[in-house]
Amino acid sequence: MKDRKFLKSPLNYIGGKYKLLPQLIPLFPSHIETFVDLFSGGCNVGINVCADKVICNDINTKIIDMFNAFQTIDTREVLLRINNKIAEYGLSKTNEAGFIKFRDYYNKTQNPIDLYTLTCFSFNYQFRFNSNLEYNNPFGRNRSHFSENMLRNLLACLEELKKREISFTAKDFTELDISSLGRGDMVYCDPPYLITTGSYNDGSRGFKDWKESQEVALYALLDKLHAQGVSFALSNVLTHKGTCNEVLSKWCGKYIITYLNNDYSNSSYNTQKGESLEVLITNY
Repeated sequence: MKDRKFLKSPLNYIGGKYKLLPQLIPLFPSHIETFVDLFSGGCNVGINVCADKVICNDINTKIIDMFNAFQTIDTREVLLRINNKIAEYGLSKTNEAGFIKFRDYYNKTQNPIDLYTLTCFSFNYQFRFNSNLEYNNPFGRNRSHFSENMLRNLLACLEELKKREISFTAKDFTELDISSLGRGDMVYCDPPYLITTGSYNDGSRGFKDWKESQEVALYALLDKLHAQGVSFALSNVLTHKGTCNEVLSKWCGKYIITYLNNDYSNSSYNTQKGESLEVLITNY
């Protein structure tokens, strides 16, 4: 497992678990029938897990629409649209006017492949929207572009999506039907962290924010899964910048806690290594 090469998501999604995969994946059951990635984000976990069937869910409809497009549209068509838009708008590391013009075009047309192209030239490659679900991340001057490395990651992801049984849904975690899950299945949760704030959970980006009520509802869901005999794993932080997640601390004691070494260089809540105590909580 330590020598396994993991696929990297083509999306630079805040809090993505790519760097933690060598620690996470070995902690999952050796055989999984249906794997549910309940807060899939950039799908780093979903596209790397070994399971008969994978369901990737996220409340961010823009991200889910993009992965559905990646999966269903022919790879040549995806690359053709990306390259055509780069040429049409003169997208580069320095052409901010072209970037803004393309951003305005995307916000009017909402093509999911164009959203991916747009992020390739935006600041820190981030997915950020306003309350009207308009993309509003600024230009990534002298840094962001559609590099050869990004192309390799995209091609590898497209190949994996087209050959695996992976489905995508865009629902609130409380609305996803888990009644059919049982022994042999697994739910992985990487929710917004209650004691940190990123662009996905501040309540100002057109999607629901994350408060203590959502945290408690998630724990109730995990308890229900446990009663059904479903394996689950929850990624979270017990402490961050001296603040303790008291709700999590009180709840997790009845399950197994594994401490992880975290490193999120792309996170807006990034701190010096060691200031956040990252854990994986499992019921198996």
